[in-house]
Amino acid sequence: MARDHQKSVASRMAVATRAYRARMGARLAAIGLHPGQEGVLKALEQQDGRSMAELADALRVQPPTVTKMVGRLSSKGYVQRRDSAEDGRRAHVFLTESGGEVLAEIDRMLEGIDRKALKGISAKDQKKLGRMLRRMARNLTTGKPSTPT
Repeated sequence: MARDHQKSVASRMAVATRAYRARMGARLAAIGLHPGQEGVLKALEQQDGRSMAELADALRVQPPTVTKMVGRLSSKGYVQRRDSAEDGRRAHVFLTESGGEVLAEIDRMLEGIDRKALKGISAKDQKKLGRMLRRMARNLTTGKPSTPT
């Protein structure tokens, strides 16, 4: 008997992820941001003044993607790009006051979306879900990729 893919963990995670991203994308669009740009702002909130390469690593994207996102965020006044004093080939990115203000809006959005996504799930199960998702990510990103048997 064939396995019902729609009942698989992978399929259910994909459906939930698409729904979450669609909701987040719509909310970001309402404040003039594209999906992914909030990640740049959140990374700078954690450590302001990161280099472009450090941002790419933190976001797990290619450097040209970060360059494009930083350019768009800079044109909106949310970040400022400055050349490095030590190395003229490097640039560092800093949050502006406007960037800090939009971060507060993003945090409110994330809280609301999380609240909606987790509605009806007990606090205990929410913690358990978080642990399980971290474990799954670790399982899938450590070691050698498995080969089909």
